[in-house]
Amino acid sequence: MSKLKTVLISTLFSLFFITGCVTVAPEPPIVVNGYAGYLEKITLPKGSKINIAVIDFNTPGSIISQKTFDIARAPVPFKFIFQPDTIDDDIDYGVVAMITYQGKVIFQTYDKYQVINNDKFTTEVIMKPVKVVD
Repeated sequence: MSKLKTVLISTLFSLFFITGCVTVAPEPPIVVNGYAGYLEKITLPKGSKINIAVIDFNTPGSIISQKTFDIARAPVPFKFIFQPDTIDDDIDYGVVAMITYQGKVIFQTYDKYQVINNDKFTTEVIMKPVKVVD
């Protein structure tokens, strides 16, 4: 074998072992979790549904992720998982929730529950009875 081939093969083996030893751990996902509930001491009517969402507070109607399911009582635990590359540092993320019965909202959030870009990833969301406007 020529000296050039020997050097080339040695270099390739060295590069193979060097790159084989380097491991890059993937960035962990961003997890937002908590509970959504209300303070009133009432039982929800059978057939109630809850909708919990992570939204962009600065862009009306901008839902980042949401979950809807039937509930019998509150508080309700929730968990959202996001890949780090889907999170924007300029977005004002928050969690909102509402409970509906027969298509009508009976409880909802009125306060801001900010998460993610304020380094808060767990929150307790308090819903209040819907204000009836005549």
